[in-house]
Order: sequence, then structure tokens, then C-alpha cells
Amino acid sequence: MNAEVTEYLLDNPARAATRPVLSVLIPFWRDDPCDLLRALDREAVRLDKSVEVVVLDDGSGDDALAEKVAQAIHGLAMPARFVRLMRNQGRSRGRNRLAAHARGSAYLFLDADMRPDDDRFLTFWADLVAREDPALAFGGFSLKQAPKDGKFAVHRRMAMKAECVPFDQRARRPEKYVYTCNLLVRRDAFYAENFDESFTGWGWEDVEWAARMSRRYTVVHVDNPASHLGLDTVSGLVAKYEQSVGNYARLVQEHRELVSQYPSYKAAQLLRKAPGLRGWRPFLKSLALSPLLPSATRAFSLRLYRAALYADAV
Repeated sequence: MNAEVTEYLLDNPARAATRPVLSVLIPFWRDDPCDLLRALDREAVRLDKSVEVVVLDDGSGDDALAEKVAQAIHGLAMPARFVRLMRNQGRSRGRNRLAAHARGSAYLFLDADMRPDDDRFLTFWADLVAREDPALAFGGFSLKQAPKDGKFAVHRRMAMKAECVPFDQRARRPEKYVYTCNLLVRRDAFYAENFDESFTGWGWEDVEWAARMSRRYTVVHVDNPASHLGLDTVSGLVAKYEQSVGNYARLVQEHRELVSQYPSYKAAQLLRKAPGLRGWRPFLKSLALSPLLPSATRAFSLRLYRAALYADAV
């Protein structure tokens, strides 16, 4: 009986006989990474095959999209590999699997819905590896190129306040501001502390990984942002928060001393003491979802709803 095929590989012509220093690792699940690939490839001549790209389709099951990505990979001037998984592995296992295909001495994890904010984006990272070779460095992200549709106003407001933080401010709490959307990791450091594959669903696996990494390595923050184009609607955020409660509970259990400093934990602790909290949750959710309310009110309600969900985990 033949063994089940779990992944398909496609290498482009530029990948042969190259020894890249930096591997750009891009996982996706039903998101189209082709525009990102084209944006990165604009630096190909300058980088002279010192940077490769590895793209992983984490079981999207979309043949048309896979064919489109395969054609884009084949046409890149940069060395590139496309890995297509037949079954979804999840965020942690998928990233670990991506790393297994990388050949560089450093990895740059980059989400498929990101776009470089500077035309020397990869050159900056390659120069940093050559000059300092940090174990872990985060470049930051912005909403410079993100859509400004009204349906994304709440997420935009929340991201601008909590996540789009200048590098000098991030450096004050280095372990807190680590997201896998624009993250450089040295190869040996990654294999000392890779992603915990027992995390499933959405959320917190990158924070848990960063907590372990920060105990062993210095977390460097630099000013090399990319735009996050994948803003969510409020209903999309609600679904993710509801799905993430189990992961948040694991994070608290394993890193309570660190997580207890975060606003999400403090808010959850306060709400835990509120009488009738379970009855309040649907009300907070309805406020967040109401299109009649100002985006500031909806964002505040959504943060409270998330804290109310996490109250059971603290």
C-alpha cells in the first residue's frame, strides 16, 4: 500500500546551486501571497540570491490558488520553494514545517497579508544578519498600506493603539511586542525553541514562544516595518477571540509571571470579580457588533468582551 502524500514541493529555477543567508518564510491559508512575492522580488537583483523565499500552503484545499502561487514562484528571480500541504497543520506546526525547508542561517517569518513599507525591506534584514546576527529581531508593522474601509475601522483603531508601536517604545518591553508577521530568528535559536505544536486554533502561540525565547536570548527591536493588510471585521475578531480562550489559558498557566503584566490579564482579573459576568458577555458582544455605535465605543466594548472571555482563564 502506498504511503499517503502529505506535501508537494515546487522549486523555481533560481533555487538550484544557491546558498542563501536569509530565508523568508511565508505561511498562508486561503490568503493569496502573490502580491507579496512580487513586492519582495523587486529586491532580487540587489540581493544577488543571498535571500530565498519559502511559501507554505497550510492545507487551503484551493487548487486554483495553489496553481496561481506555483506560477508566481516559478517566475521569481529570487530563489524560491513552494510547499503545499494536503491537510491543515495549524499555525505552530505549519511554521515549524516551513523552517524545515529553509536553508539560510536566519529566518524571516512574514505573513502573507503583509507588504513591505520600504523598497529596501529585505536588504535591511540581510544587512542586519551580516552585521549583528541577532537571535531574535522584530521589525514592527504598520497600517500604512492597509484598507481604510469603514468595516475595518474598529480593528484599525485597536491595532493603531496596541500593536503599531514605534521601535523605541517596543524596546522598553521587548518580549511583549513579538509577532510572527515580520520577525527575524537566527537558525540555531529557532531550533532551541521552536513553536509549541500543542497550541491549536487561533492566537497566543507566538506570544508563548516569545516568552520562552526571551528567557534565553535578547529580543532586538528595529525600525523596518511592513503594512498589515489583513484587517478584520468586528465579527471576524469576535470569532477569533472566542476561539483563542483555550490558548490564552495555556499561556497564563505556563507564563503567569510575565503575562500578569499585560493589560489583557489585568482587565480579565478585574472582570472575573464582577457579579453575573457570564450574563454580561452577550451584551458586550452586541455593543461591539453594533454598526450604529462610534468605532471608539465598539473598540472599547470589544476589548471588554475579550477580557470577559479571558476571565475564566486567569
